Amino acid sequence: MPKNGKRESTIVRTSIVGILVNVALAAVKAAVGLMSNSIAVVLDSLNNVSDALSSVITIVGTKLALKPATKKHPFGHGRTEYLSALIIAVIVLYAGMTSAVESVKKIINPTEPSYSAAGISFIAVAVAVKIALGLYFKSVGKSVRSNSLVASGQDALMDSVVSASTVAAALVFKCTGFRLEAWLALVISALIIKSGLALVAETVSQILGERIDPELSRGIKETVCGVDGDILGAYDLVLNNYGPDRFLGSVHIEVPSDWTAEKIDIVTRRIQDEVFRKHSVVLGGVGIYSVNSGNSSSSAIRAAVEKAAETYPEILQTHGFFADVQNRRISFDVVVAFGTDGRRDAYERFCRQIRNLFPGYEVSIHLDADMSD
Repeated sequence: MPKNGKRESTIVRTSIVGILVNVALAAVKAAVGLMSNSIAVVLDSLNNVSDALSSVITIVGTKLALKPATKKHPFGHGRTEYLSALIIAVIVLYAGMTSAVESVKKIINPTEPSYSAAGISFIAVAVAVKIALGLYFKSVGKSVRSNSLVASGQDALMDSVVSASTVAAALVFKCTGFRLEAWLALVISALIIKSGLALVAETVSQILGERIDPELSRGIKETVCGVDGDILGAYDLVLNNYGPDRFLGSVHIEVPSDWTAEKIDIVTRRIQDEVFRKHSVVLGGVGIYSVNSGNSSSSAIRAAVEKAAETYPEILQTHGFFADVQNRRISFDVVVAFGTDGRRDAYERFCRQIRNLFPGYEVSIHLDADMSD
């Protein structure tokens, strides 16, 4: 993953290539479409204009995303890239809907095209160019984690299908005299609309906030636990995304109850440093779960709690366990899976069971969300 400066220049350079290629293709297709009286080719040229506009939006979004943090936006402006990707997705959707309307008009009131061999050859070359451009955009977009470039690449590949279909329609007309292009344009419009809807849904999902990538989550937890051999576990990892690869989060660790405040301070600072060094993730907070050390009564209580939890398929995990036998208090967290029917009911039944197992104890069980692997 390139650093911010290199990432920005890569996105801008790729987008400029897209603008130049799409403007050239739009001009050629518009000329061919007007000369041959082909609605499909004219619509195809408009698709290239919208692609050029998408690249402009990508450049603007990338520049805005790199604006430094301010008092009003202390986490920076990285999420602007998601907004630019959403705008591109809407453009794709609008282009598909417009193409569908024009296609229906041509089906109702058909006109006879007049294709030339040169015109068909130009469109065939355009197909190869759009496929290459689409693959280039998607490859670069994935390497620098730019949703806007990936969306533009997907759009370019869909456009290559559009162009290929216009070539096919032209050949069918030349060979049989059958006017197929308006129907093909309608089918292609439906595919573009479907692609646009998928891009909108994907981008909105990212803006809403998605589950942490399992590989990243497990990697961070391994790093956390590897900082000190006495760390018993890492839990409750939360990462807030403020743009591609811009994460700010927190985590809880289980440590022996005899750790001093000085040791906790040293270890938590080391955790923050190591996680940032290895994963480029800022941990704004490291919470502490104190675990009973060297207390057989507490260990027996914990074993009983974990055995009870195993009878509930909805319960994924218990952690942060602490039993104060002297003052008769038990506290821990329980993770109940998302999508469980009666999730709250399962939690409450489990709480009642634990309280019945340990009458006379004050039992505090916190319901945790299944936020990370």
